[in-house]
Parts: sequence; structure tokens; C-alpha cells
Amino acid sequence: MSIFTFQSLAGGFLDEDLEHFNKIFDDWCIQFESYEDAMDIMQTLENHSDIDIVEITPLSYPKYFFSSLQGTIYTTRQIENKIICVVEPFMGSSFKIAVCDLKTRKVRLTKTNYKNISSVESAFASFSE
Repeated sequence: MSIFTFQSLAGGFLDEDLEHFNKIFDDWCIQFESYEDAMDIMQTLENHSDIDIVEITPLSYPKYFFSSLQGTIYTTRQIENKIICVVEPFMGSSFKIAVCDLKTRKVRLTKTNYKNISSVESAFASFSE
């Protein structure tokens, strides 16, 4: 499960109008189902040497695939059919571990609150359901 998009060498993702780069990858960014489709369009762009084709996956960009996942995501990993994330739901809040199901696209936050990133790291590294 992945998609392909255009990213500027300076950062940002190309919008669907093929004119502006958005800092965050969202629904307004152009996306393709295959690398070949992206390459066909990229070759028609004027400044294509300044653009890379990148692959977006649930592991590399979980917010796009799990729309109910809110907050700042610090790290991710995959365990079977789930993406596990360390997330700060809102600025200044305690950290949580989010469990994102690839099949159902549902997100569940664990009940445990972690006060700092170092305390959640060990729980994240040894997390299992």
C-alpha cells in the first residue's frame, strides 16, 4: 500500500495544480498509483530536474493513511498489519502510543501517558499487543 508524489529538492510536495509546493503532504498534493505514472507526468514539467519522485507509505507518512491520527508523530514501526507510532496528541500534552490498523484504517491510542520522549521510547521499542 503506497502512493507516489513529487517532492521539491528544497522540500515540500507539489500540489495538484502542478504549480506550488505544500510543506505538508495532504489531499491537495498530486499523487500516483505507480512510479511509472509519476515519471510520465514529471517529464512534462518545466523544472523536472528540481523534483524527485517519492514513495509515501503508511510507515513513512501515517497521518495521510490514518486521517483520525492527530498530533505530532515522532517515530513509527510496523508490527504485522499495524503501524505503531509515538504521538504527542497536542503541543505540551503527554506522549501516547498509537496503534493504526492497516486493514480497517482505525486508530487506537493506548491509555498510558508518557511525560517525556525518553520514557515512551522503551515502551515503544518493546511494544506488543
